[in-house]
Amino acid sequence: MNSEGTRRGALALVGMPGAGKTLCAQHLHARGFFTLRFGAVVVDEVHRRGLEVNPVNERGVREELRARHGMSAMASLSLPKLQKALDDHDCIVIDGLYSFSEYVFLRQHLGAPTILLAIAAPRHLRYQRLASRSVRPLTPDEAAERDLREINTLEKGGPIAMADYTLLNDASEAHLLDQLDRLLAKLGFRP
Repeated sequence: MNSEGTRRGALALVGMPGAGKTLCAQHLHARGFFTLRFGAVVVDEVHRRGLEVNPVNERGVREELRARHGMSAMASLSLPKLQKALDDHDCIVIDGLYSFSEYVFLRQHLGAPTILLAIAAPRHLRYQRLASRSVRPLTPDEAAERDLREINTLEKGGPIAMADYTLLNDASEAHLLDQLDRLLAKLGFRP
């Protein structure tokens, strides 16, 4: 904690697709927290290559980056931005830490504690949310395929299982964000 009693570190949001990670990250960004989405590394590289941003191109780039840099690729490629952000902010938010290797890398190299916050929701609710998204909606079969791919190839289950805290998102958005705000106040995290 710093002299004002604010806790210093990174809050990494983890969870399955449709659980509510992005909603939480957007809320924290609006409250003034520095947020960095690990998926932006992939989207930026897709743009740099002059490719259309779509699931096929993103998956190809993501797999290539992980083949070249290991399963901690998004964390290692984002490390300079994260460390610079910690120079200016007591608490930073990582939206979408996926692999257990990313978590281990951050614990070893970030220079500040990394708290894992899992956002969880029942599968049927997640699939309803994914089907009703305005951008890239998924059918239940596509959502199930994505779940299995993320668990089997992205080490996604590890960070969720190791979460320091878990918020259940099975009610309204306002309820989830209220839980989030109360947890951050309890932890002493401020922008």
